Amino acid sequence: MVTRTSSIVGPDGQPLQVRDLDTPQTAHTIGLHHEVANHPSRGLTPSKLADILDRAEQGDITAQFELYEDIEEKDGHVMSEMSKRRRAVTGLEWDIVPPDGATAAEKKAAVELYSLMQGLDDFEDVLFDATDATGKGFCCLEMEWQRLDGNWLPSHIDHRPQTWFKFQRGVRQEIRLRGAGDGEALRPFTWIKHTHKAKSGYLERSALFRVLLWPYLFKNYSVGDLAEFLEIYGIPMRVGKYPGGATEKEKLTLLRALAALGHNAAGIIPVGMELDFLDAAQGDPAAFKLMIDWCEKTQSKAILGGTLTSQADGASSTNALGNVHNEVRKELRDSDAKALAKTLSRDLVYPIAALNGLVTNWKRCPRFKFDLQEPEDLEYYATALPPLIKAGIRVPRQWAQERLGIPDPEEGEDVLVAEPAPAAPAPVLPQPTAALNAQLAMQTPIPPRTAAEQLDVALQPMTGEWITRIRAMVDQADSLEQIRDQLASLLPDMTLEQYAEAMAQALAAAALQGRVDILEEAGRGR
Repeated sequence: MVTRTSSIVGPDGQPLQVRDLDTPQTAHTIGLHHEVANHPSRGLTPSKLADILDRAEQGDITAQFELYEDIEEKDGHVMSEMSKRRRAVTGLEWDIVPPDGATAAEKKAAVELYSLMQGLDDFEDVLFDATDATGKGFCCLEMEWQRLDGNWLPSHIDHRPQTWFKFQRGVRQEIRLRGAGDGEALRPFTWIKHTHKAKSGYLERSALFRVLLWPYLFKNYSVGDLAEFLEIYGIPMRVGKYPGGATEKEKLTLLRALAALGHNAAGIIPVGMELDFLDAAQGDPAAFKLMIDWCEKTQSKAILGGTLTSQADGASSTNALGNVHNEVRKELRDSDAKALAKTLSRDLVYPIAALNGLVTNWKRCPRFKFDLQEPEDLEYYATALPPLIKAGIRVPRQWAQERLGIPDPEEGEDVLVAEPAPAAPAPVLPQPTAALNAQLAMQTPIPPRTAAEQLDVALQPMTGEWITRIRAMVDQADSLEQIRDQLASLLPDMTLEQYAEAMAQALAAAALQGRVDILEEAGRGR
């Protein structure tokens, strides 16, 4: 059989073998497909767990990853916390972005790639399956290819169990398909290989679930002890009494009656036998609950970086601490998303782009990117930006839209616009001051009728001078403080005679006004 070598090379620089796209690599590994998983968690003890970990470090990782599966199935708390962390990534929006300094052709390739990937069936499931590496250290998804409308696209992307693989150590640790000897190298363009390290080191020791093994074991012991405690102390003690000389058959009948009372609350005994119910022994299950709580809090800290986003204990769960722990969870989400985006760019986006002739090399290939930007407070920016713009600060529109989570409108797409302000009424033009003064001078003066009006006329020379000086002062002042100081300096300029004359006229006017008011009231009383 002739092997055709393509001119397309993978991210590692190795040329693609065209026949590798015809059938999945695992199609001939019938033994792996029919392999029945073991359950190491059954009867797990500290010594058995230590043996599983030691064997994994020596290259036999199967039992360790089977134990990881058991933990995820049997421990509801671990399942819940891992689901939060994994779905925090799969719920993000994503895009295909061109490389830095992209040419027009590279930008067009990014748009075409995004359109092609929108046609992938169940891509959300692919993202979720890939995050399986978050807990187990790595995961491999196998791709089958097809030609669809002239384009190469994966027809299936299937998750393969971690127990199908083995690690080969060297300059770089390699994931290989289990088989004879050192196994088979994974074919390029047919696998999505995602690795996730909870800590530095070899893959068999860097998985997050390896940190969770001991808390899982301790919690299992505590749950078992608590169940035994409830069985012993939660049911009243039952004691049967048989007369002397009872036969073995009669004794066995009494024992069966005691057992039936414990489960069915009913039983029969011969005449002459007695049953006594004793109070349940006193005990305290708090110690078991304390151990279970400690194990679950340790698991939450390892998975989500804290406990306050998992459950409220009524003591330490404040809103401020909850927000801090939520920020830690966002940091974990962003880290997980960036690592997964790098894997998808290399093992999914690049193969699609290369097989469809959209790129020529990995370095200039568009990248898969999750949208990690949190929408900012619209009210805050609506208040802060206008003064900054008026002050002359140049704010890029693209930056503001990214901050606020507002996308650019498509060509011809309807956009919101501000309603035009209502038309202002036509301004009333003031007449020139000189003309107005002449017009007022031509009017016939109306004589004052009340004492208050007479006082205004009498004080007009002095108050008119004050008003004129105040107007000039306001026109020339540079600040409110300067106006205040100049106003305070006006009063000392009045002479004592001016004060006396003004006060005398004011007192006389007040007296006359009082008399007029009395006469008017008396006249109305008639």
